[in-house]
Amino acid sequence: MLAEARGPDLLGSGAQWKPSTSGKGIKHSGNKHRQQGAEHLRQASSRKCCFLGLETRPELVWEDWDLGKEFTKTLVIKNIQSKPQKLHLRPPVSRFFTTLIPQIIVVSPGTSFSIPITFRPLQRCEYEDSVEFQSKDGSFQVCLRAIIPCHALEVPDSVLLPICAVQHSTYTTFLLKNVSKLQTCFQWECAAPFQLGPEQGLLKPGHGCHITVVFHPQEALVYQQQAYCRFGEEGDNEMSCCTVLLQGLAKYPCLQLRSKSSKNEKEQGGPVLHFGSVAVGQSLQKYFDIFNPSPVTASFSLSRLSGGVPLLGSEFNCDITRGNVAPGGSLQATVTYTPAVVDTVSVEYLSLNCKGALNKTLLKLTGNCIGPKVSLSSSVVDFGCVEERGAVIQTVELVNSSPVEAIYQWDLDCSGHSVFSMQPASGTLRPHSCITLKAVYRPTQPFAHHRRVACFILHRDPVFLDLIGTCHSECQKPAVLKPEHLVLDRLHWNRSEDPPDTLTAMQQDHNIQLDQQRVLCPLEEQSNQRPDSAAVVLSTPMEDYYQFCLGGMDLLSSSLSSLSPRVSVVPYELLFNHKIPSSLSTSSTSSQAVSITNHTRRKVSLVWTVAQESPFSISPSSCDLAPLKSTSFRVTYDPKQLNTLHGGQLECFAYYKQDNHHVEERLLHPPWCVIVRVIGHSFQPGKEHFIPRYSLKPHQVVFPGLSVLCYRTVLLQNVGDLPLTFCLDPHHNSNPALASMSVVPSCGLIQPGDHKILTLRTTPTEDSPKQGFSFQLQLNAAKHTQELTVVSVVEKLCVSLEEDSSIYFKPTAVGSQTQRTQNLRNLSRLPLRFQWSIPESDQELIFVEPDAGELHPNESSVQTWSFSPLAEKTYTLKPTLTFWPTQTPECNISHLTLKVVGTGSIGFIKAERAVVDVGEILVGSYRSIEIPLVNNSPCPVTFCLSVQQILLDEEDIYDPKTEPSVLQLDCERGTIASHTTVLLRSTVRPHRRAQYLWTINYQTLNSSGFVSSPPQAVCEVRAKGVFPTLQVTDACSSGSVDRLDKVHLWKLFSLDCLNEHLLSNPSTVELTYRTPTRHSLRSCPSVFTKVLLDFNFSAAPLNSHPSTIMLMFHNPGSIPVDWTFLFPEDQQIELEYWAETGEFSSTELYQMKVQENQLFSISPRSGTLLPGQQRAVQFSYSHEFAGADQFPIVFKLSYGREILLNFQGVTVERDRPYLHFASNQHVFTPVTIGDLTPPTQVYEVYNGGAVPVHYEVDTAVLSQLQVDNFNHPVLCCLNPVGIVLPGRTAMLEFIFSPLEAKIYYMDIPIYIQDGDSTLVKFEGCGFGSPALGSSNPFKCSDAEPTVPCVQRVPFPGQVVFLSEDSVSLGDIPVCSRSSRIFFLTNMSRRDTVHCTWDLATQCNQQVVQIHPEQCSLCPGESILCVLTFTSTDYPTIYRLDLICQVTQEAALARYHDALQLWEQEKKRQHDEFTILDKDLTESQGESVAVPVRKGPQFRKYKTLPPICASSSCETLGTICTKLTRAERRAHREPAKVWKSPEPPQPALLHLEVTARSHGTLEFLTHFPDQFNKHYRCLQSVKSQRPETTLSSTPLPAGLPPQTHVHRPERDILIYILDSLLRGILDDEAFAQTLITLASRPVTYQPPLPPTPQPQDLLNGTKAELKEQHSPVDNDGTAGCSGNRLQTKTTLSTEHVPADMIEDVLLNTLQNLMMEAVRGELVLTVHPRTIILPPVSARIRRVSRAMEEEKM
Repeated sequence: MLAEARGPDLLGSGAQWKPSTSGKGIKHSGNKHRQQGAEHLRQASSRKCCFLGLETRPELVWEDWDLGKEFTKTLVIKNIQSKPQKLHLRPPVSRFFTTLIPQIIVVSPGTSFSIPITFRPLQRCEYEDSVEFQSKDGSFQVCLRAIIPCHALEVPDSVLLPICAVQHSTYTTFLLKNVSKLQTCFQWECAAPFQLGPEQGLLKPGHGCHITVVFHPQEALVYQQQAYCRFGEEGDNEMSCCTVLLQGLAKYPCLQLRSKSSKNEKEQGGPVLHFGSVAVGQSLQKYFDIFNPSPVTASFSLSRLSGGVPLLGSEFNCDITRGNVAPGGSLQATVTYTPAVVDTVSVEYLSLNCKGALNKTLLKLTGNCIGPKVSLSSSVVDFGCVEERGAVIQTVELVNSSPVEAIYQWDLDCSGHSVFSMQPASGTLRPHSCITLKAVYRPTQPFAHHRRVACFILHRDPVFLDLIGTCHSECQKPAVLKPEHLVLDRLHWNRSEDPPDTLTAMQQDHNIQLDQQRVLCPLEEQSNQRPDSAAVVLSTPMEDYYQFCLGGMDLLSSSLSSLSPRVSVVPYELLFNHKIPSSLSTSSTSSQAVSITNHTRRKVSLVWTVAQESPFSISPSSCDLAPLKSTSFRVTYDPKQLNTLHGGQLECFAYYKQDNHHVEERLLHPPWCVIVRVIGHSFQPGKEHFIPRYSLKPHQVVFPGLSVLCYRTVLLQNVGDLPLTFCLDPHHNSNPALASMSVVPSCGLIQPGDHKILTLRTTPTEDSPKQGFSFQLQLNAAKHTQELTVVSVVEKLCVSLEEDSSIYFKPTAVGSQTQRTQNLRNLSRLPLRFQWSIPESDQELIFVEPDAGELHPNESSVQTWSFSPLAEKTYTLKPTLTFWPTQTPECNISHLTLKVVGTGSIGFIKAERAVVDVGEILVGSYRSIEIPLVNNSPCPVTFCLSVQQILLDEEDIYDPKTEPSVLQLDCERGTIASHTTVLLRSTVRPHRRAQYLWTINYQTLNSSGFVSSPPQAVCEVRAKGVFPTLQVTDACSSGSVDRLDKVHLWKLFSLDCLNEHLLSNPSTVELTYRTPTRHSLRSCPSVFTKVLLDFNFSAAPLNSHPSTIMLMFHNPGSIPVDWTFLFPEDQQIELEYWAETGEFSSTELYQMKVQENQLFSISPRSGTLLPGQQRAVQFSYSHEFAGADQFPIVFKLSYGREILLNFQGVTVERDRPYLHFASNQHVFTPVTIGDLTPPTQVYEVYNGGAVPVHYEVDTAVLSQLQVDNFNHPVLCCLNPVGIVLPGRTAMLEFIFSPLEAKIYYMDIPIYIQDGDSTLVKFEGCGFGSPALGSSNPFKCSDAEPTVPCVQRVPFPGQVVFLSEDSVSLGDIPVCSRSSRIFFLTNMSRRDTVHCTWDLATQCNQQVVQIHPEQCSLCPGESILCVLTFTSTDYPTIYRLDLICQVTQEAALARYHDALQLWEQEKKRQHDEFTILDKDLTESQGESVAVPVRKGPQFRKYKTLPPICASSSCETLGTICTKLTRAERRAHREPAKVWKSPEPPQPALLHLEVTARSHGTLEFLTHFPDQFNKHYRCLQSVKSQRPETTLSSTPLPAGLPPQTHVHRPERDILIYILDSLLRGILDDEAFAQTLITLASRPVTYQPPLPPTPQPQDLLNGTKAELKEQHSPVDNDGTAGCSGNRLQTKTTLSTEHVPADMIEDVLLNTLQNLMMEAVRGELVLTVHPRTIILPPVSARIRRVSRAMEEEKM
């Protein structure tokens, strides 16, 4: 590397380098601005730029310079144009930069010119100058700079390290480069978990160094950390610094164990790798995968679980102990199982430890070792009777029924030393196979022979075969030995009954049985049949065989059995070594003595089997031996060949000496056989013995750790070509540890390729060394030895319990159950069984599963303990674990006590909120809610929940049996841990529109899952099932029906009914299609609703503006509403062209016409309204075709109502008179019977045509009604004849005076001149006098629509906003004045508007006044308007529609500009003319003075068309008729005429004013408390009646005459007094005078007039009315029609100030409200508290003022 590393290598020399993953941005770090400037200068000076066709550098930079020297650089200028350029050079100004080039330079095309510039620095600082070049096209400069070199390093902005596992490490590299011209020293500073290396170094100019970043996190976090690099001169204290942002992400690693065998073998929650049954000595491999599901590389280690390792080492071997697994990858591990001990189960645990992981995983390895299973086809081979020197062969099968190969060997000398032999004597038996063995019997002496021969099986106990036969000679014929003799002899010997008389009894015993093959039954079966033999300790076949092999002197077997041998031999083995044949030596042959002892009480005969040509001989070969006596024999080893190994078994038979009276066959005793094992060799001294080639398996033998007699086998195999002899070390018995161990056979000869199976027997002891002991096998006369290690130690049973043999249960609810698990592990080498013992009193509290079982060595069992407390207290229990070895169930029993501690508690749960309000839910949908359940008790609570449903609506009937609960719980049972919160998830599915109330109850459960407590309330849940609802809150009109007020629109569109239906429940049929769906194949789809409403667009002339009505829809509910207006085409399924029939009905054709011409349109046709949201919908009706139109449209709310709307509209021909009635029925306001002054009521008619309409009410019907009611005018029309202007509404005034308290129905025709008549049905109700003081004595008619009086949301395009659309004055007396204020607000932010109130109607001018009548509103401005209402002198029901015309100033300005241009053009056309005389051009020669035109030149453009009056009304009438060519030409000519601009159409605002005036008497009667609250005018307004009121219909008595008063002087007087009073109140001197006057005593009190009481007024009014009304004559007229009574108004002088004061106070209040609106006055501010001076001071000040006044 180029850097000098000064720190340790973090990665080591063997670390692998990886490509860098550093950030994209590279930054340069140096001495702040100087370094950045230098870098910028280098980059700028390296590139070339073009100036005025010359290519050169923009600047020259000097970096490497020193003081006292000159540094020259060349500036090259190249001409890239096609012409030469002449430049004037201005040299550098300073003396530090110089050049010797002349001031004028000429550069030819394509050539370059070099200018050397010299820099001479004098001090260490930065220099800057320039060279200027000037040409005829301009000038440019080249900067000259000299900068000071500084240290600079280039590092990335950030370095992103690879994702890393916790407690692991990753690394990356980035380049640190020295971009300066100076040698730079650097040093890194960084905190954990990042490390950088090398930490410090030295970089030469332009060189770089790779920095390694190591990321070693300890927690799973996102790490972002700055690494600081300090650099500069070496040894400099003030070094520069740069930073690199190090970023790393750490995650927890996770590893999983997967194996094919463990997928279906999950034990105790962990993976298991089961090997199954494996043959001893064999190996089996299985695999498992270590899978990494995490996104980081994980390192792991595999280790065995500590404790429980067998002495022979582990039988499992894993090829992987540690490694790394990539993200998402897996690693396969191989486990090899090699069992060594038959019939044992091996268990081991592999622990997978991953560094940084949160958990550990255990893999259980288990396998079963199996050995061979060998049996004989028969346990006895009976050769029968054989002649002396004869031979008999019998066969027997050796069967291996196991899948393991069996190695066997017969313990029989087949070389001639025995009368019996087996062929083959040893070999290997394949799995699940059998072999036929040949047994040969060659007797040499006449007597019965019997020998029990053992067949040794490696890793198994031997199997025994009884060989019997009888030899006869010519002289001697002994009794024939049979198998039953063996049974009888065995029983006799077991009972130790020698007297021969008992044998007869035993033979006669029927319990002695033989099988069908004459083979003795097992001794165990016979002992079970005879209970008296239970006290006799029976010996096993293995012990009998050891007695036989050890010459009958096996002390260990004799101690275990009460039986003693009959004949014994000592010694049982003879070793002959270093013997020389007798023919070669003069000395006697070697011999050794053998002693045989008779342990019986009878005389026995001993006969040795003599082998021919055997080097071993014995003398004497036979003899008799007295009872309890011994005799000696001499065994001689006389080999015939040198350097040879010999061995064999010398066989001797002993049998009772038969007397004459003991010759009966059934009393025959079989002979007994003893053997002496002999080996010897004939190697001469100094002669080297054979080198043995052998195999001994295994080299180490481990006995079970029990103090019982145990057997083990080893295999000694001769793998060489020469014979092999073996024997135990002669010092074997001298070692105390080896003295208790026996080996059979202890010596012998093994032929080449043959083997011997050695059986080891011992009883393990506690004092035996734990590491074992060794004994030597001498091979080939002790020249070679083989060591065999034997471990025979008694091991104490050891089990382990977690947590120091104690279990602590968390607090548990009484009656419930808590479980905990604990691992029970067998740490000994013995399989054991265990049993838990729990006291009877504690069995109701705790129990464990499993309570008993078997544990193999090193195996763990998960014990699940359950605790069920019965009371609220703490329990301490102590169950006992009893365990014992599996092989000895009645001994070695151990105990272990476990401490169990648990607490019983009372558990309870509750909800966080007692009442959960879900809100409104759409019927048919669902909503999921979560209810937090809290358990504040110290114990977990197991519960079950139930829900009780109640409907809060009284009209709803709920049957829980038929209707399921709307609230469904996701989980009705569960357990909540202590001091925790669980979210109870529930679903609400309302089926109807109702208020639901659910009570959620809980009951605790016991350990059996049954309820243990009564229901207890958790919480209440409230919800409301709702349907989507809409509501029309406002309406407005425009276009042809813009003068219709809101009440009229409410009736035309049946909005009250529409709102009622929209807020009601939908029927089941309406929910057939919950959302808009195309469902019909017809053009007229079927309708699923019975609700039909009319949407009447009124009437308008042909080709007029469309009638547009806007409705404001509001969502009053809490759920979103999807609404749609469905035209017939929206409900029709679109068919293919071939599927349409093409046949349409007249209705379908008409609807197609309406849809194609878009006569009815809706915008928008669909939408969604959120809760509380409002949306305006526009309905339009186009007047393109004359006639009445109808069109059905379905208004559909998704999941809600479906309403059929019948759109209606009339288009009137322009010359046809037409009156439109909103309804052919009208209901009058109810009137009390006997009312002398019934109120005037109105009925509205609308002129929807283009011509005025003359109407006439048929009064004949009214006259007939009067005649029918005793000549009483029940109903009279005040204006039965009149004219209604186009687009205006007329008020037909009626007086309804009922005679009876009933409902009157009147059908009155209304005739229209040149038009159709209409029959209107009027309905009126008369009722008795209401009770005095009633809250609502005059109830309005139910037929009146409920129109909202306040507009909440402006309509689209609406500029001016009224604070209220309706002003209701309520009940007022006649001749009273009422005032109301309202506001006009300009909602626009840009436009100024002009507002004008249209009060042209005579009635409106008399009754209503609005101030101001005209105003201008700036953007966002509001103005206060005052409405003054003066009731007439006759009772009337008022419903006035006041119209405010709103015009935008911008539109008005455009209109005035266009009008001015039009007038100018009109004047120009009027003054300008054109001369068309052609002769004028010929008279140019005459001397006529032609005036010269001055002014502007003639325009070359065409003049505007001539101006004429508009003829739209004429053309509209002929638009539908066919015109001739001349007429069309005539129509085209006026089209070129410039029409006069029309003024902008104002927008109309409707203000409805309602009131009902009562006569004074009536008002005082029904509203006595309200009378003094109304101001009564002294000059009343006379009710105006048109001239048409003089008709034949009489008027009610007392109708006031018609007068009208004008008083402009009154307004002037009020204004003057108002100003005067305001000035007086503002005068400080006047205020001080008032204070002074208040302190003076009152000297004179004028008498006050009595205040009139309401009763006096009532009496006066009655008298006045009595004078005014004259009795009704017979004709029903109230006096003479020509001489009406006139009301005289007299103004009293004392009443004049009252009028003025009322006006002044009214103006004052209005001014205060105006100031409040403008923000000048705050009405809600807290009143100021004025601190007055002390009382004494005030008294002194007042007295002083009084004295001054007196003076």
